[in-house]
Amino acid sequence: MKQLIQLFAQIALLRRGPQDLPASTLLLALTVGGYLCVNLVVSGLMPPVQGWPEPAQVPVDTVFTLVWYVALLKLFGRSERILQTATAVFGFQVVLSPLLTASAWLVLRFRQDALWQVPVVSASLLLLIWLIAAYSQIVKAALEWSSPASVVLAILQVLTGQMLLVALFPSAKA
Repeated sequence: MKQLIQLFAQIALLRRGPQDLPASTLLLALTVGGYLCVNLVVSGLMPPVQGWPEPAQVPVDTVFTLVWYVALLKLFGRSERILQTATAVFGFQVVLSPLLTASAWLVLRFRQDALWQVPVVSASLLLLIWLIAAYSQIVKAALEWSSPASVVLAILQVLTGQMLLVALFPSAKA
């Protein structure tokens, strides 16, 4: 377990890729379960703040991400890479989710605070860039695309996922 978390951390740090993971349905299921647990626990630990997302958004985001990568890899004829790619995506997010969740909470908490707004939003933007870089590295390895094309696809995934959440949960600002 420790080695697996270290491998996911290496993927998050852009040092390893999905090719370093075994193609295992069980590992994918456990990783998705871990992703759901980490997100729900960390989100639940945050003190209430206006605009905080509903817990139902986590499974919706999870299903969207899984469908996105399955469809993407099937569309481009790389079905054999679905297990490793999806495991890498959810695995690195298990590592980054506490930071991303805390960052999103801080943005909501300090959105009206002139002193803290800029540093908090800047840190959140850096985390978003890191997230896109990790997604794009995984896409690049899975599809054997160029870096610019992989970055564009990663940005498209993030934007599409956010638009889906806003459409399904209009009361929350994703």
